[in-house]
Amino acid sequence: MTQWFSGEEVYKIDTKGRVSIPADFRAVLVDGDLDGADPRTPSLMIHYGPAAKDRRLECYTMQAFKEVTDKLKKMPRGSPRRRALEGYFHGQSQRMTVDETGRLVLPQKLREMIGLEREVCFVAAADTFNIWKPEDYEQEKATRQAEIEDLVGEGVDPLSLLEEEGI
Repeated sequence: MTQWFSGEEVYKIDTKGRVSIPADFRAVLVDGDLDGADPRTPSLMIHYGPAAKDRRLECYTMQAFKEVTDKLKKMPRGSPRRRALEGYFHGQSQRMTVDETGRLVLPQKLREMIGLEREVCFVAAADTFNIWKPEDYEQEKATRQAEIEDLVGEGVDPLSLLEEEGI
């Protein structure tokens, strides 16, 4: 995958759960779609496990989902750790397809998990993106900003944290 998600966008969601995906995000989904199907209708995986407790849905390109799956498959079959991770990751994910108009239909179950009603906030996370209720995302963003300021201090470039991690 050569592209990645970036930015944040707020879109309206209708009563049937239909929401347009930002065009830049759709391009990344097409790039990460392993099926090579119609580029107007890429697939993605929505992981709703513990992320839903954070009031968000985590969305993976098919390539990013495969990368996690490949790591799981290297674990001993039947091991407690593999079973737990398979249930966590595969058992709590749903494959979705973007329709020809660039919309995604979010099932009611997923909308209810995070309290989506009128608007959706798409937030990039490199090779994944998250779907938030806009108000919840604003609170999360403020919390994360405060955490970064606590780590680096006011007026210091947060990218300096990468150097501290030896990355």
